[in-house]
Formats: sequence, C-alpha cells, structure tokens
Amino acid sequence: MGKRLLVAYGLWALGGPLGLHHIYLGRDSHALLWMLTLGGFGAGWLWDFWHLPGWVAAANGAGAAEDRGGTVPELSTLRLAGQVAVGMYFGLVAALGLPWVPALVAQPLAVGLGVQLVSSVGDQTTEAPSILAAAFLASLLFQSRVLAVLPVSVAASVAAQRHRRYKLRGVPRPRLPARLYHLGLACLAFAAPLACRGLCGAAGLLSTLLTLPRAAVELLLLPLRLGRLLAEALGISGGSPLRDRGSGFGASGWSQRQLRAYEV
Repeated sequence: MGKRLLVAYGLWALGGPLGLHHIYLGRDSHALLWMLTLGGFGAGWLWDFWHLPGWVAAANGAGAAEDRGGTVPELSTLRLAGQVAVGMYFGLVAALGLPWVPALVAQPLAVGLGVQLVSSVGDQTTEAPSILAAAFLASLLFQSRVLAVLPVSVAASVAAQRHRRYKLRGVPRPRLPARLYHLGLACLAFAAPLACRGLCGAAGLLSTLLTLPRAAVELLLLPLRLGRLLAEALGISGGSPLRDRGSGFGASGWSQRQLRAYEV
C-alpha cells in the first residue's frame, strides 16, 4: 500500500515528537530515536518537515532498483554530531538511572547503544561490536568518570563512521503489531531505570514531608522548654528553696525565744 504525503504531514503535526510519521513510513529506528529524545530534542522534529517528501518517495519504492552493494555512504557531519549528542545523552541517563551498576559497564554500554541507534537511522547502519569495543576502551582510559561520557561518545561515534555501510535491501519487514511491540519494549527498557529512580526519590521526599509537622511542633515548644529550664535554674519554680528558707527563719526565731527565757 502506497504512502501518502498528506498523511505523513498529518502524523508529523500531531505526533511528530513521538515519531508517528516515521512509524507510518517504516522508519522504526528513526521513530525509536524520536521517542527517546522527544523529536531529537525538538530540533529534529522541525528538521523532518523538509525531508518528508523524499522519505515518502523512498517508502513508495523510488530508487529501489539502485544497486549500492559494496559502496560506502558519504560522511555526514550531521549524523556524526547526532551520534555524539545521543551517546552522551544515553550515558548520562545510565548514570542517573542505574547508580547500582558499575560505571565501567553501564556508561560505555549506554553510549554504544545510543550511537548505534543514530547510526541505524535511514538506509545506513554500522557494526555494533566495533562501537561497543571503542566505547569500553575509551571508558577504561578515562576511568568511567561522569565527564568521561564525552570522549567515550566521540570514540564510539568515530568507530561507527569508520564502519558505516548501507542496509541490505529486500529484507522482509515485520508486521505493524510486531514493530510496535519491539518499539514498546525498547522504550520500556529505557524508561524503567529512570522511573525506578524517580519513585525512590519520591518516597524519600514523602518521608521527609511526613516528618515536617513533628519538627514544627518541636520548634514551637522550644521557647517554652527553654523558659522552664531557665526558671528552674533561677529557683523560681519548684518551691523547695522557699520551704527551706521558711524553715530556716523558724529555727532562728525559736532560738531567740530560748535565749530570752534563759536570761529571765
């Protein structure tokens, strides 16, 4: 069934940041990238407006007979910049959402997956093992620090560009339900660690909020307790000093009467 440009533009306008127009055109890698970055951080969604006619023509079979076997795609600085940016984005998400996973494992793996995703957009792809090898090697060199996500992403992107190639033609495409299922699993795998970290943070915030009323009551009672301690220190309260003083006066008065009786 042929793809219509008007439908593609409608999906671009309604759900472009979620990649609905890419799903319609069979560009699942591009759709997944847009889902995880909300339309390429907004800029990619606007950039799609000018390329929709060419993508619709390609989806309808324009240029399908062209033989590109053995040829290497031209170097694209835009794709290279996207690989570096998305690789860094995936690395930071892994650092935030997977703090219990060793950084030597989580960071290069996430960066490599992000670079691989950008590399597989459109009619191009690359070798995933080469990307992961470059990412893990760069991560070892920089000791997996948070700021090391930039050189790790650059190394993985350079490896992806060195092994870039065109996708094989004639590969049967899965049906739409299977494609949506795979896209949903990928989004769930990306969002689950962040959701878990967010729930843990929300639980900690809730426990802190529950302790605020008790802390407020303790703060309000603090002046009263300080006044009571000060009064006890000065002997104003308690009554024992007055009783002791009164008994002393009584004893001194009884001694004077005894003295007068003795003189008489």
